[in-house]
Amino acid sequence: MNFPARVSIFLIALVLGGGAARAASDFAPAILFDFGGKFDRSFNQAAAEGAERFKKDTGIAYREFEISNAAQREQALVQMARRGATIIVAIGFTQASAVEKVAKQYPKLKFTIIDAVVDLPNVQSVNFREQESSFLCGMAAAMASKTGKVGFVGGMDIPLIRKFALGYTEGAKYVNPQAEVFQNMTGTTPAAWGDPTKGAELAKSQFGRGADVIFHAAGATGLGVMQAAKDAGKLSIGCDSNQNYLHPGSVLTSAVKGVDVAVYSAFQAAKDGTWKPGQQVLGLAENAVGYSIDEHNRKLITPEMEQRLVQAKADIISGKIKVSEYKAQ
Repeated sequence: MNFPARVSIFLIALVLGGGAARAASDFAPAILFDFGGKFDRSFNQAAAEGAERFKKDTGIAYREFEISNAAQREQALVQMARRGATIIVAIGFTQASAVEKVAKQYPKLKFTIIDAVVDLPNVQSVNFREQESSFLCGMAAAMASKTGKVGFVGGMDIPLIRKFALGYTEGAKYVNPQAEVFQNMTGTTPAAWGDPTKGAELAKSQFGRGADVIFHAAGATGLGVMQAAKDAGKLSIGCDSNQNYLHPGSVLTSAVKGVDVAVYSAFQAAKDGTWKPGQQVLGLAENAVGYSIDEHNRKLITPEMEQRLVQAKADIISGKIKVSEYKAQ
C-alpha cells in the first residue's frame, strides 16, 4: 500500500471513529456523502438534514464521511462496516459500484443508496421521478419569462441530469410551444458538481442569448448560476433543496427532492426493524418531489401561475399529463 492510500485510510478511520458516539441501543447508522460535501446547499445537504432530524428525534448519533477522492468511497464503506454500522446510507449514483462490492462483503449489513440501483438482497435503492418536478419548474419558468427563452445548466453530463433537463423542457413547451430552452452541462467528471465559477459563466452565456430564467441541476456549481442570475437581475430556479432563501426575490422556485425524507426513513426503518431491500421510485404521487413556494418567492409566483401548477401536478399524478422518462441513447 502506498503512502497516500495509507493516509487516506487513516483519515477515514479517524473521522468515523471520532465522529459519533455509539448509541446505547447499539443501533449505529452511518452516511457517506458524495462530492460537493454536506454543505453544498443542495443534494448532499438535503441528505444531511434528514440524518440530523433523525438524530434530533431519536437521540441516536450517526457516523459520517465526506469523500474528497473516488478511492475513498470503498474505503469509507469498509471502515463503517468494520466499526459496527448497522445501516449505511450512500448518497449519489457514483457510490453504486462501491456499495455493490462492500455489500457483498458484508451481507448482514443494511445499505441504502440514493439515486442508483444496486440489486442485492441487503441493499435498498431509492430513486426519484425528477422529471415530474422539473416539468413543473419548466412551466413556472415559461410563465415567468418575458423573452420566451429559458435556460438549463446541469452538473455532470449523466442520464440523471438529462432527466431533469428533459422534464424542464417539456414543461416549458407545455406552457409555450415556441419557447427556446438553452442547455449546458458543466462537465463529464464529478468535478462538475463543485465549480460555481463555471456555473456562473454558463449562466451569463445563456443570459447573453436572451434567457431570463435558468434552472440548475448542478449541486454546488448551481450556486454560481444563482449568483449570476441575481447579479444580472434575472431569475434562477434552485434544485434538490429549497434554495429560495439564497437570493430572495431572484429565485423563482426550487425543484425539491425528498432526499432528506429518504435518509430519515432508511434510518428509522432500520431502527424499527421494518427496513426492506429492493427498489423504490418516488415522485409527485408520493409527495417526494415538487416545487417550493415560501416567503422568499411568494411575490414571484402569481395566483394564476400557482393555479396552473397545482392543476398540472394533479394531471401528472392522474396520468392525464405524461412526462417523458429520459432514455440514454
